[in-house]
Amino acid sequence: MTDINSFDMDSHDAGRAFDLLHGLIFKMLLVTDGRTTEMLETLLNEKMVVHVIRQEQIDEEHADLFSEFSGAPYYIRESLLMIEKSRFLVSHNLALVYSKHVPPSLFEKIAHRKEGIGKSINTLGLQTFRKVLDSGAKNEEEAVDLFQKPIRLRFPELRDKVPYKKYSIYFGPAPGIQMLEYFNPNIIRQRLNQSIGGMNHE
Repeated sequence: MTDINSFDMDSHDAGRAFDLLHGLIFKMLLVTDGRTTEMLETLLNEKMVVHVIRQEQIDEEHADLFSEFSGAPYYIRESLLMIEKSRFLVSHNLALVYSKHVPPSLFEKIAHRKEGIGKSINTLGLQTFRKVLDSGAKNEEEAVDLFQKPIRLRFPELRDKVPYKKYSIYFGPAPGIQMLEYFNPNIIRQRLNQSIGGMNHE
C-alpha cells in the first residue's frame, strides 16, 4: 500500500499538510454536536458496523456517580465502530444508558446490539439535543471509562495521543445517554492511503 509520504512533494511540506488536515478534521469531530458515525462514514467513504463488546445492567453504586442521572435502571454498553470491509477500527465507545429517559423504541434497538446508537436514533427519526461535556486527546495509558477507571483501548500500534469526546444525548429535559468516544488517531492516514491506493489501481 502506498503511504502518505510518497506524495510528489517535499516531505516536509507533505508532513505539514498532513498535520493540518489531521488537526482540522479531528477538531470538527470533537466539537460537533451532530451524529459522529455519519460524519465518519462521510469522511472515510465507507459503511460502518458496530461490534458490541459488552452490554449489561449496572448497580446503584456505579449509577450514583452521575448526579444528573437519578434512579434506575442503568445499562453500560462498550462497543467498537469498524469499517465494514477492512474491519479497520475507527472508534472505541462507551455508553451509559438511562432507560427512563430513552424512548422505548430506541431502547429496544439498543438491546438488540445490531447497530450504533447514533444510527438507531437516525433510523427512528428521533429528535435529540447533544451537549459536549469534554474533549481532547490522551496518551493510551491515560484512557479511562465513564467511571474514571483505566480502560484498555483496542487500537493496534498506537503511537499518537488518542482523541476523545464525552457528551450527553437528550430526548427531553433530562439526559438519556452519556457517551464517551475514543477515536483511532490513524483515521486520516487510513483515508489518504485508501485514496492513493484507489488512484494506483486506475
